[in-house]
Amino acid sequence: MKTILAIDQSTSATKAILFSEGGELLDKTAVSHTQLYPQPGWVEHDADEIYRNTLQAVSDLLARNPAKVDSLLCLSLTNQRETIVVFDKASGEPLHNAIVWQCRRGGAICAEMEAAGHGELVRQRTGLKIDTYFPASKLTWLLNERPNLHQRLVAGEALIGTIDTYLIYRLTHGRVFATDQTNASRTLLFDIHKMAWDAELCALFGVPQVALAEVRDSNACFGETDFGGLLAQPLPIFGVMGDSQAALFAQRCITPGSAKVTFGTGSSVLLNIGPQVAYSDNGLVTAVAWVLNGQPTYALEGITNFTGATIAWLRDQLGLIQTVEETEALATAVADNGGVYLVPAFVGLSAPYWQPQARAAIVGLTPASTKAHVVRAALEGIAYTIRDVLDLMAQDGGVALQHVHADGGAIHNHFLMQFVADMTRLPLRAANLPELSALGAVFAGTLGLGVYGSTAEVAALAHGYVEYQPVMETAVAQDLYTGWQRAIRQVLAGGA
Repeated sequence: MKTILAIDQSTSATKAILFSEGGELLDKTAVSHTQLYPQPGWVEHDADEIYRNTLQAVSDLLARNPAKVDSLLCLSLTNQRETIVVFDKASGEPLHNAIVWQCRRGGAICAEMEAAGHGELVRQRTGLKIDTYFPASKLTWLLNERPNLHQRLVAGEALIGTIDTYLIYRLTHGRVFATDQTNASRTLLFDIHKMAWDAELCALFGVPQVALAEVRDSNACFGETDFGGLLAQPLPIFGVMGDSQAALFAQRCITPGSAKVTFGTGSSVLLNIGPQVAYSDNGLVTAVAWVLNGQPTYALEGITNFTGATIAWLRDQLGLIQTVEETEALATAVADNGGVYLVPAFVGLSAPYWQPQARAAIVGLTPASTKAHVVRAALEGIAYTIRDVLDLMAQDGGVALQHVHADGGAIHNHFLMQFVADMTRLPLRAANLPELSALGAVFAGTLGLGVYGSTAEVAALAHGYVEYQPVMETAVAQDLYTGWQRAIRQVLAGGA
């Protein structure tokens, strides 16, 4: 049996995963990396740590599966999107910590650009909003703060890349400096019509275009790697996709009108809209879903910044729980939320509100409120944000959603999955396999290798899921959602 090695480099950890060519997960391992918070609202990662963790994860996995080494077909790669790193061309060493997609340090620059009237140009070219969620403004900030980096980029001594680009560069010993369209299109520097870096946008943000990577299709070859001498024979790299688009592909959302939610550190809701660009006027962005053999597929996307990160905050900052798994038992220990709502605007609110200055709040507390109410409110808050986005998608996408697919670590929380189904009034199909982002990259890789001849063949592969039907009375669900909207208004008004 032939196997494929996948790397899933996420916001919190780097996973190495073995799949069969039919998409069966055989084994996996993960190595976490440090979250760096230089000041409130700023988030960084040590990119060199991420590279070392990648080698460690692969080494650990292959050591457990020595018989699989000779059967490997390729390496496929999926990654946290929008996180950006500037690195040395000669050595590949990072020249600054990677600036993470959650980081808000570009907020003032984004506000200035919006005020100057650049918003519509950016939207038409990129499908995105001027927002510090995307890396262009953070690059502007960094290059303003570190003029020497700008000089080195212009001189060709340094390079800019999203995490996929950086890892490919390190893994190929600098022989391949490339990204795919799903990652390039998240920078605010990429024209999604021409599928190329945009000189005008690069100039607007002060980013030297010469320092940006070659852009290849998701199923293209991205060189080969021996993982720093770990393998006797180098392994070709086929299949590179940003994590959310990869999950959409793995969920077999191949046809227009199909949608999925990835529950990760944040959540991404994607709706396949087909081969033509379409725009939303209500807070959704337009994404490149994938490009295969030169043929693009687009999607509408709604992004929420804090999903799993909210639960981690309950554990790490408040100490309300010891493990993520405790949340389900606590949530079901009370009959309802007791009027408590947690709005997870820890680094601002994204779709559909796009208010980067908003801050998180717990509202509706009374003397009767308990830890269980707060934990339940945190889980419910995730579901409300998903409904916010799906309601807009149905409206702006011009489609009647029949169901929604779900993946990510939170799919194991049955309370949350059921509450999402109740709030959205849609059947929710939670994938049996949580590693959907990695699987999507693997599917792209198998298409590139010719293991499968078409997306239809991929879609026909077995796909297991657990379906949650809405069971809450519609009136009760609407009352809860009305309470959520009231809590959002309080947050947007600064608590007034």
